[in-house]
Amino acid sequence: MSEGEFGGVFPYLVSPIDDDGRVKDEVLARLVDHVIANGVHGLTPLGSTGEFAYLTWEQRRRVVEVTLDANAGRVPVTAGVAAATTTEACRQARALEAMGVDGVVAVLDAYFPVPDDGVVAYFTAVAEAVSCPVVIYTNPNFQRADLTVPAIARLAEVPNIRYIKDASTNTGRLLSIILAVGDRIRVFAASSHIPAAVMLIGGIGWMAGPACLVPRESVDLYDLASAGRWDEAMALQRRLWPINQVFARYNLAACVKGGLEMMGFPVGPPLAPQAPLDDEGRRAVRAALETAGVL
Repeated sequence: MSEGEFGGVFPYLVSPIDDDGRVKDEVLARLVDHVIANGVHGLTPLGSTGEFAYLTWEQRRRVVEVTLDANAGRVPVTAGVAAATTTEACRQARALEAMGVDGVVAVLDAYFPVPDDGVVAYFTAVAEAVSCPVVIYTNPNFQRADLTVPAIARLAEVPNIRYIKDASTNTGRLLSIILAVGDRIRVFAASSHIPAAVMLIGGIGWMAGPACLVPRESVDLYDLASAGRWDEAMALQRRLWPINQVFARYNLAACVKGGLEMMGFPVGPPLAPQAPLDDEGRRAVRAALETAGVL
């Protein structure tokens, strides 16, 4: 990757919050050091695994501050922007850029459904509010306003909208996006896809919560796929896939936070009203991490 370009493994960092609503600075900083030491290519605070939908703006701001301070310029930081109104999303994007992030991951946090014209207008306004690269994000399993392939093709004309992170389970859709936009927008996968398969069809990496738990293994998978060593890549992919299967059964933040607790990071439970893992869930997460070789 050349300077200013994103690609590879970007963990969606958890947001460790104590019982009084304060960010657990030291825990988050230690997690940042851990994943960087294991080779990740970037960091994304305030993604889905970061529970952005449950945080106040002050909590969001502090999570990004701690991430930036701990990172100290070692890897790119792309922070999440999420709002139900265009005005608020632009405000967040400008504030995060002023704090020093390298890019923003923009989410339309819609309550009522929004047609394509409104979706395109929202993401265009966010991109025009900043000078840094923008990653547009879609997660149709949890959002009322999806990014359709035609809408993505229109957004590819906005100069600094350079990436998309797609958290659907439809890998064929990713190929449709790649065919529609060429190199104008590059594709990041999510943990709901099979990362090695996404790399095979032209993806450039993945932004995902599981990379907090298996950063070194995720980077190894990326390196093998990038080198075209597909037999080795798929052998590693098969070993890591049970983690994704567990995440499909339980709450995402509960799984990642529960797994990190098992690994010695006291990140705490997911924010209420989300429930922490029950005994069955903890056993399932532990078994998946043991299979992956990290416990």
